[in-house]
Amino acid sequence: MGLTGLLAKRLLRSVVVVVGVTIVTFATLHLGGDPTYLYVGEHASAEEIAATRVKLGFDQPLTTQYLRFAHGLAHGDLGDSLTFHEPALGVVLERFPATLELTLTALSLALAIGVPLGVFAALHRGRPLDGGIMLLALLGQSVPSFWLGIMLVLFVGLAWHWLPISGRVPLLDPLFAGDWRTAWTNLPQALPFLVMPSVTIAVFSLARTARLVRSSLLEVLSQDYVRTARAKGLSERRVIVHHALRNAWLPVLTMLGLEFGFLLSGVVVVETVFSWPGVGRLVFNAINHRDIPLVEAAVIVFSLLFVSVNLLVDLLYLRLDPRIRLA
Repeated sequence: MGLTGLLAKRLLRSVVVVVGVTIVTFATLHLGGDPTYLYVGEHASAEEIAATRVKLGFDQPLTTQYLRFAHGLAHGDLGDSLTFHEPALGVVLERFPATLELTLTALSLALAIGVPLGVFAALHRGRPLDGGIMLLALLGQSVPSFWLGIMLVLFVGLAWHWLPISGRVPLLDPLFAGDWRTAWTNLPQALPFLVMPSVTIAVFSLARTARLVRSSLLEVLSQDYVRTARAKGLSERRVIVHHALRNAWLPVLTMLGLEFGFLLSGVVVVETVFSWPGVGRLVFNAINHRDIPLVEAAVIVFSLLFVSVNLLVDLLYLRLDPRIRLA
């Protein structure tokens, strides 16, 4: 199969996933019964309820309602938020830079720390350093993010006063608006607010990345071409960086797309703990207030981003491993 065919196949799968998400999201709206009652007051009369049901189209067949829902989605219209009385999609996109900022910072931490730890563990296999790193990785994957966040708030924020426990200074917002100067000016003030929530999210991913890099690198180090490189007299650093680690990256790259989605899902709890003004906290409050349009908009935005990131990972994988083009 050629490169064009593979790209078309990946795009088709992405479209199918997005359509599936819209169907599941729409079906969830009706699992709890008639959604009309979410749009009327507690003391609404039967006539008012019936009129609202007709006005919103909930009296029509589900297929017709879904087609209307999909048509609105295609035009960026998912209805108005019941809490903010504004277009739900606009409210989500307004909070989205804060969540993306937190997710990208956490992912960067996981890679910047997890990859070197995995390399060190692999190069010292069976030694105390390897055992210590893997023990830390096991602990990192075992600690619940909400508990870690609360502990950081209690000790780092409240007891020792090292870092602020809530708030945010925008970074991505001015970048999206093309204002690089403001983003650069905000960076020193933004970092203290980013540290605790991003570390809380990154710990699990950091530990999993370290374990995956270790196992992948150990497998690559046993290959013939690595032994050949060493037999040629190449330095150990060159063998590891230019031969072993380059091929050990492939499983890690595959994981990155899924890891990005995992980090996005983790922000719901972490943003609530640290009062971070992102989509995760917005969804948490929307669920409590049964603001269904807002929840739907957030789920769809997250799904589109997740599909896009995984499509990008597939393209990078094709670049790093051309053999896939022949599969």
